[in-house]
Amino acid sequence: MTVLTNILVFLHVLGAAAIVGGWFATFKKPTVLPIQLWGAIAQLVTGLALVGMAEANGSPGTQFHIKMGVKIIIAIAVLVPAIIGYRKASKGEKVPTGLAHAVGGMALINIAVATIWSV
Repeated sequence: MTVLTNILVFLHVLGAAAIVGGWFATFKKPTVLPIQLWGAIAQLVTGLALVGMAEANGSPGTQFHIKMGVKIIIAIAVLVPAIIGYRKASKGEKVPTGLAHAVGGMALINIAVATIWSV
């Protein structure tokens, strides 16, 4: 179980790096890159898998559930604009600046919640 957890954490961090790195790379001319969409998908899938594994190892407690609920809501708030922005970019349409910055900014907030909010 430890090896699987470590692999999931690695993929989770890699997804965050893809989102925020893509955001930083296109900060002056905001858009949503395919890597950001894949990073958002990876974040949500691996995050849910990690929560499931934590639950399988025993109930982590109310504070954990509240934190994970907040993180899942933020992850969805990253994924939805990433999908919309990617679809616009793939059609050659201009991606609204706010939409592109929402993807990276919300991902950054999610990283902050993960690291600063201790359970």
